[in-house]
Amino acid sequence: MKITCQEASNICNKSQYKEASFWDIVKLRIHLLYCKACKQYSKKNSELTSMCDRAGLTMLSKDDKERMKRDLEKKF
Repeated sequence: MKITCQEASNICNKSQYKEASFWDIVKLRIHLLYCKACKQYSKKNSELTSMCDRAGLTMLSKDDKERMKRDLEKKF
């Protein structure tokens, strides 16, 4: 049931995007009980996600990415 800090950070990132399983979240919460560094990372990660949500930030669409890539290739 014990996980490494690397695994905890991966689960933390997944949980921010609702991609972590129930058991992964349970393991993360147990890890956060005894690891102050990961607890701080999780808190900061949550704050960042919340700020991005409030700001209405979204990802570029695939078409937008391709258009940007073509534009950059033309310039260089």
